[in-house]
Amino acid sequence: MPRPELPIPKPFELLAGHVALDLVNTLNNRFSQAGPEELLASYDDLLRFASQSGLLTGPQAKKLKRLDASPAERAEVLREVKELRETLAAIAYAQLDGQDPSASALVTLEGYFKQASLHRHLTAHQLRPVWSWRSLDCQVMAPLWLLAQSTVDFLLSEGASELRCCASETCRWLFLDASKNQTRRWCDMKVCGNRMKARRFYARNAE
Repeated sequence: MPRPELPIPKPFELLAGHVALDLVNTLNNRFSQAGPEELLASYDDLLRFASQSGLLTGPQAKKLKRLDASPAERAEVLREVKELRETLAAIAYAQLDGQDPSASALVTLEGYFKQASLHRHLTAHQLRPVWSWRSLDCQVMAPLWLLAQSTVDFLLSEGASELRCCASETCRWLFLDASKNQTRRWCDMKVCGNRMKARRFYARNAE
């Protein structure tokens, strides 16, 4: 008897403009009273996210999926990625509220960055030195290192000044506002934008 086909996982909605912010958005509806939705439920989900974001190539992600690593090792990587995600979320939402990041958040982020930096080395490319990663497809921790590096790169970049969050109180997904007049309000106009327009429409009619 043939095995039933497993459902194809839904692709991640990468709307933020930077992989670090897309990572924060993998905890969906984090401010909803009904409770947030975890989109990184497994190590395989993490590999899909890293691959779809361009941090890993398809072959690299497949090799990591087949890697001889225990369930406990994979679970630990996922736990640390979520800690990194929530650390960045705390820093980002504090900035949006006009507050300095907490000292504990900065210490946690620095620890992950230092861990990642141990696995890079300088190589030559087109006559110039560039940073390269060592054997990413052989290290179960590779997604964590890549995300830690991307997170620090974002926070130290000039583009961080364009950080915004969705105007929907239950959503508040993070994104970079690259619009001409810096007036973007929604993570996705087709989703949160239209939803809020509909709410205002019904509220006016009810009055």
